[in-house]
Amino acid sequence: MFKGTTILALKKDNKVVLAGDGQVTLGDHVIKHRARKVRRLYHDKVLVGFAGATADALTLFERLEKKLDQYGGQLVRAAVELAKDWRTERMLRRLEAMLIACDKSHILLLSGAGDVMEPDEPVLAIGSGGAMALAAAKALLKHTDLSAREIAIEALKIAAEVCVYTNEQLVIEEL
Repeated sequence: MFKGTTILALKKDNKVVLAGDGQVTLGDHVIKHRARKVRRLYHDKVLVGFAGATADALTLFERLEKKLDQYGGQLVRAAVELAKDWRTERMLRRLEAMLIACDKSHILLLSGAGDVMEPDEPVLAIGSGGAMALAAAKALLKHTDLSAREIAIEALKIAAEVCVYTNEQLVIEEL
Protein backbone atom coordinates (compact mmCIF):
# COMPACT_ATOMS: atom_id res chain seq x y z
CA MET A 1 0.00 0.00 0.00
CA PHE A 2 1.22 3.47 -0.83
CA LYS A 3 1.00 6.26 1.70
CA GLY A 4 0.18 9.70 0.52
CA THR A 5 -2.95 9.72 -1.57
CA THR A 6 -6.38 8.43 -2.44
CA ILE A 7 -7.48 7.74 -6.01
CA LEU A 8 -11.03 6.55 -6.78
CA ALA A 9 -12.63 5.48 -10.05
CA LEU A 10 -16.26 4.61 -10.56
CA LYS A 11 -18.84 4.20 -13.26
CA LYS A 12 -22.53 5.00 -12.97
CA ASP A 13 -25.18 5.87 -15.54
CA ASN A 14 -22.67 5.75 -18.43
CA LYS A 15 -20.41 8.25 -16.66
CA VAL A 16 -16.88 7.35 -15.61
CA VAL A 17 -15.25 9.45 -12.91
CA LEU A 18 -11.67 9.37 -11.70
CA ALA A 19 -10.90 11.48 -8.66
CA GLY A 20 -7.90 12.05 -6.47
CA ASP A 21 -6.90 14.18 -3.55
CA GLY A 22 -4.11 16.74 -3.78
CA GLN A 23 -1.96 16.06 -0.74
CA VAL A 24 1.71 15.18 -1.11
CA THR A 25 3.59 14.06 1.97
CA LEU A 26 7.21 13.41 2.75
CA GLY A 27 7.31 11.22 5.82
CA ASP A 28 5.03 12.91 8.32
CA HIS A 29 5.12 16.36 6.66
CA VAL A 30 2.67 17.76 4.15
CA ILE A 31 4.68 19.21 1.27
CA LYS A 32 1.90 20.15 -1.14
CA HIS A 33 -1.88 20.48 -0.91
CA ARG A 34 -2.97 20.73 -4.54
CA ALA A 35 -1.02 18.13 -6.54
CA ARG A 36 -2.62 16.76 -9.68
CA LYS A 37 -2.52 12.95 -9.55
CA VAL A 38 -5.27 12.43 -12.10
CA ARG A 39 -4.72 13.03 -15.81
CA ARG A 40 -6.27 12.55 -19.23
CA LEU A 41 -4.47 10.54 -21.92
CA TYR A 42 -5.02 9.49 -25.51
CA HIS A 43 -7.07 12.37 -26.92
CA ASP A 44 -8.87 12.78 -23.56
CA LYS A 45 -10.47 9.31 -23.90
CA VAL A 46 -8.54 7.64 -21.08
CA LEU A 47 -8.27 8.76 -17.47
CA VAL A 48 -5.35 7.75 -15.25
CA GLY A 49 -4.53 8.33 -11.62
CA PHE A 50 -1.63 7.23 -9.47
CA ALA A 51 -0.53 6.45 -5.96
CA GLY A 52 3.15 6.22 -5.13
CA ALA A 53 6.26 8.01 -6.26
CA THR A 54 5.43 10.92 -8.56
CA ALA A 55 8.37 10.60 -10.96
CA ASP A 56 7.69 6.87 -11.27
CA ALA A 57 4.02 7.46 -11.99
CA LEU A 58 4.79 10.10 -14.62
CA THR A 59 7.13 7.63 -16.32
CA LEU A 60 4.31 5.09 -16.36
CA PHE A 61 1.84 7.67 -17.71
CA GLU A 62 4.20 8.35 -20.62
CA ARG A 63 4.66 4.64 -21.28
CA LEU A 64 0.91 4.02 -21.15
CA GLU A 65 0.27 6.90 -23.56
CA LYS A 66 2.76 5.37 -26.02
CA LYS A 67 1.06 1.99 -25.71
CA LEU A 68 -2.35 3.59 -26.27
CA ASP A 69 -1.02 5.25 -29.43
CA GLN A 70 0.53 1.97 -30.55
CA TYR A 71 -2.70 0.01 -30.04
CA GLY A 72 -5.20 2.57 -31.30
CA GLY A 73 -6.59 3.52 -27.90
CA GLN A 74 -7.40 -0.04 -26.83
CA LEU A 75 -7.00 0.42 -23.09
CA VAL A 76 -6.92 -3.25 -22.06
CA ARG A 77 -4.32 -4.17 -24.68
CA ALA A 78 -2.18 -1.13 -23.85
CA ALA A 79 -2.41 -1.89 -20.12
CA VAL A 80 -1.39 -5.53 -20.59
CA GLU A 81 1.57 -4.52 -22.74
CA LEU A 82 2.63 -1.90 -20.17
CA ALA A 83 2.36 -4.49 -17.38
CA LYS A 84 4.57 -6.87 -19.36
CA ASP A 85 7.21 -4.16 -19.78
CA TRP A 86 6.87 -3.16 -16.12
CA ARG A 87 7.64 -6.73 -15.04
CA THR A 88 10.43 -7.46 -17.48
CA GLU A 89 12.42 -4.25 -17.97
CA ARG A 90 15.04 -3.79 -15.27
CA MET A 91 14.52 -0.02 -14.91
CA LEU A 92 10.74 -0.25 -14.79
CA ARG A 93 10.76 -3.03 -12.17
CA ARG A 94 12.05 -0.53 -9.63
CA LEU A 95 9.20 1.91 -10.12
CA GLU A 96 7.06 2.38 -7.02
CA ALA A 97 3.58 3.35 -8.10
CA MET A 98 0.15 1.95 -8.82
CA LEU A 99 -2.18 3.20 -11.52
CA ILE A 100 -5.87 3.24 -12.16
CA ALA A 101 -6.69 3.63 -15.84
CA CYS A 102 -10.20 3.87 -17.21
CA ASP A 103 -12.14 4.59 -20.36
CA LYS A 104 -15.88 4.42 -21.05
CA SER A 105 -15.80 0.61 -20.91
CA HIS A 106 -13.12 -0.42 -18.42
CA ILE A 107 -11.71 0.46 -15.03
CA LEU A 108 -8.29 -1.16 -14.54
CA LEU A 109 -5.73 -1.45 -11.77
CA LEU A 110 -2.11 -1.69 -12.94
CA SER A 111 0.74 -2.60 -10.62
CA GLY A 112 4.43 -3.39 -10.80
CA ALA A 113 3.67 -6.98 -9.90
CA GLY A 114 2.30 -7.38 -13.42
CA ASP A 115 -1.31 -6.97 -12.38
CA VAL A 116 -3.94 -5.71 -14.77
CA MET A 117 -7.19 -6.21 -12.94
CA GLU A 118 -10.73 -5.12 -13.62
CA PRO A 119 -13.00 -5.15 -10.56
CA ASP A 120 -16.28 -7.07 -10.51
CA GLU A 121 -18.13 -3.92 -9.51
CA PRO A 122 -17.65 -0.61 -11.35
CA VAL A 123 -15.60 0.98 -8.56
CA LEU A 124 -11.91 0.85 -7.65
CA ALA A 125 -9.61 2.76 -5.30
CA ILE A 126 -5.89 2.84 -4.46
CA GLY A 127 -3.62 4.64 -2.04
CA SER A 128 -3.57 5.01 1.70
CA GLY A 129 -7.20 6.15 1.82
CA GLY A 130 -8.26 3.75 -0.91
CA ALA A 131 -10.06 1.24 1.30
CA MET A 132 -12.05 4.01 3.00
CA ALA A 133 -12.99 5.68 -0.29
CA LEU A 134 -13.89 2.31 -1.82
CA ALA A 135 -16.19 1.38 1.07
CA ALA A 136 -17.88 4.78 1.03
CA ALA A 137 -18.33 4.71 -2.76
CA LYS A 138 -19.81 1.21 -2.70
CA ALA A 139 -22.31 2.21 -0.03
CA LEU A 140 -23.25 5.38 -1.89
CA LEU A 141 -23.63 3.50 -5.19
CA LYS A 142 -26.03 1.03 -3.57
CA HIS A 143 -28.03 3.33 -1.34
CA THR A 144 -28.27 6.75 -3.00
CA ASP A 145 -29.28 8.38 -6.23
CA LEU A 146 -26.18 10.59 -6.31
CA SER A 147 -24.39 11.01 -9.62
CA ALA A 148 -21.01 9.38 -10.24
CA ARG A 149 -19.28 12.73 -9.66
CA GLU A 150 -21.18 13.38 -6.42
CA ILE A 151 -20.35 9.89 -5.15
CA ALA A 152 -16.65 10.41 -5.89
CA ILE A 153 -16.65 13.73 -4.04
CA GLU A 154 -18.43 12.34 -0.99
CA ALA A 155 -16.33 9.16 -0.87
CA LEU A 156 -13.07 11.14 -1.03
CA LYS A 157 -14.30 13.56 1.63
CA ILE A 158 -15.00 10.58 3.89
CA ALA A 159 -11.53 9.16 3.20
CA ALA A 160 -10.01 12.57 3.98
CA GLU A 161 -11.74 12.63 7.35
CA VAL A 162 -10.12 9.31 8.29
CA CYS A 163 -6.81 9.10 6.41
CA VAL A 164 -4.09 11.58 7.43
CA TYR A 165 -2.45 11.20 4.00
CA THR A 166 -5.57 12.39 2.14
CA ASN A 167 -6.99 15.90 1.89
CA GLU A 168 -10.11 17.50 0.41
CA GLN A 169 -8.35 19.34 -2.43
CA LEU A 170 -9.86 17.16 -5.15
CA VAL A 171 -9.10 16.78 -8.83
CA ILE A 172 -11.94 15.12 -10.71
CA GLU A 173 -12.03 14.03 -14.34
CA GLU A 174 -15.11 12.62 -16.03
CA LEU A 175 -15.90 10.76 -19.25
